[in-house]
Amino acid sequence: MSNEHEVLLDNEKQNEPEIKVERREGEPTGAFKGATWAALIVGVGAYFIGLFNANMELNEKGYYFAVLIFGLYSSVSLQKAVRDKDEGIPVTSIYYGISWVALIVAILLMGIGLYNAGSIVLSEKGFYGMSFVLSLFAAITVQKNIRDTQRARERD
Repeated sequence: MSNEHEVLLDNEKQNEPEIKVERREGEPTGAFKGATWAALIVGVGAYFIGLFNANMELNEKGYYFAVLIFGLYSSVSLQKAVRDKDEGIPVTSIYYGISWVALIVAILLMGIGLYNAGSIVLSEKGFYGMSFVLSLFAAITVQKNIRDTQRARERD
């Protein structure tokens, strides 16, 4: 008897319409948005946990903190400038150039800082480098997703 009851329940589930969330044209999927936010949180979180637990002087920790914040800001700023130019939104050449220079400087500061850090073992240097790069990439992607979602909603 219980098998018949289970079969009936399965047949009822098959007849129920699936609820599908409509996504606007050009809007990223929820899974992609979630993955990019997760990457940003993991990257920045790992970087901060590493800094918190590091055996560094406070001024060294401040340096690496400032470089991460500078890198995040400059990467988002550059993404916006590149996207604006691509979409025909006016972007001054000075802002576009400064955005590129700022991102390059942030990456160089991280590289130079890690290269010259005598108190950090090589595996820690790799950890900071990878979490830095993950954070920058994720920040760019989150910004793109926010912009794509906003653009898709404005079309409707």
